[in-house]
Amino acid sequence: MKTLSNLTHLDWLESEAIHILREVAGQCSNPVLLFSGGKDSLCLLRLAEKAFRPGRFPFPLLHIDTGHNYDEVIQFRDLRAKELNERLIVRSVEDSMKRGTVVLKTPDEPRNKHQSVTLLEAIAEFEFDCCIGGARRDEEKARAKERIMSFRDEFGQWDPKNQRPELWNLYNAKVHKGENIRAFPISNWTEMDVWQYIEREKLGLPSIYFAHKRPIVRRGGAIVPITPLTPKKDNEIVEEIMVRYRTVGDITCTAPVESVANSV
Repeated sequence: MKTLSNLTHLDWLESEAIHILREVAGQCSNPVLLFSGGKDSLCLLRLAEKAFRPGRFPFPLLHIDTGHNYDEVIQFRDLRAKELNERLIVRSVEDSMKRGTVVLKTPDEPRNKHQSVTLLEAIAEFEFDCCIGGARRDEEKARAKERIMSFRDEFGQWDPKNQRPELWNLYNAKVHKGENIRAFPISNWTEMDVWQYIEREKLGLPSIYFAHKRPIVRRGGAIVPITPLTPKKDNEIVEEIMVRYRTVGDITCTAPVESVANSV
């Protein structure tokens, strides 16, 4: 049995995240967990298992699909949801495009930034009052300003003046109808913490996180995979090299790195 003196930093981070998930379940009437099949959301699934098993999760899983995801990630997303026997809701940016709520400037424009529109439509459709996400403060300056429980108004907007104080481990997730909370249980984690947790918990990952052969071109200092969405340009030389992905997302803006690493 672990005591306070021999708890690791991962134990403390895990305990905090489980507490946040239970606070969401206790305070919110209709939460949802954002699950893409990537490493951060896979950590959230394990944390939810530890928070709520042997019962079912008190929320469904939701993925906002850009239509530009890697097949390996989508297949793993579906497999993991099936293994857990949890409900997976998928809403597509392409459906928003058909409705005219998302308009691309060019056909090959990255769709990541348009996910927010589809997410707001899903929130309105299902009347979710809290979206649990895997954002971390170490990722970028904008996320560093986020609270654990980040308040959004009825238009889905974040306003720093409307954010609630978070003293110690006290969180306020109460909202009026139409408003919602974005909860970030692993906000205090670093990317290294995520990888160490994946290793400790022996979590499965989509295969593209590990080294594999892939046809690529070198463009502007980046390695660009050859796909229908990112084809070879004139005068570019196609190579087949060993690569892996450190992060996975929209094919049009996610580049691999050269690597022979085949394990965490």
